[in-house]
Amino acid sequence: MDSIFHEKQEGSLCAQHCLNNLLQGEYFTPVDLSSIAHQLDEEERMRMAEGGMASEEYRTFLQQPSGNMDDSGFFSIQVISLRIFCVRSSPVFSEIV
Repeated sequence: MDSIFHEKQEGSLCAQHCLNNLLQGEYFTPVDLSSIAHQLDEEERMRMAEGGMASEEYRTFLQQPSGNMDDSGFFSIQVISLRIFCVRSSPVFSEIV
């Protein structure tokens, strides 16, 4: 390795910078991570709809903001885990570890 890649922190995009530094390259942009977050939002919406689109729980869910991202640059652990790379996160004290 000739050098160590370090992406300087800009704004609140901690997830993007962390992933790029970990992977040692400019692999992810905020747009990439937002796309993954939107895909997860859609999957969650479909799963919630399975319980009935007329249910109070589903209607309440639809009115909530995304839990996978927000305008500040926050991305959830599900987005950071990136199913694309088959990276799986599990709690430290989980029996899976």
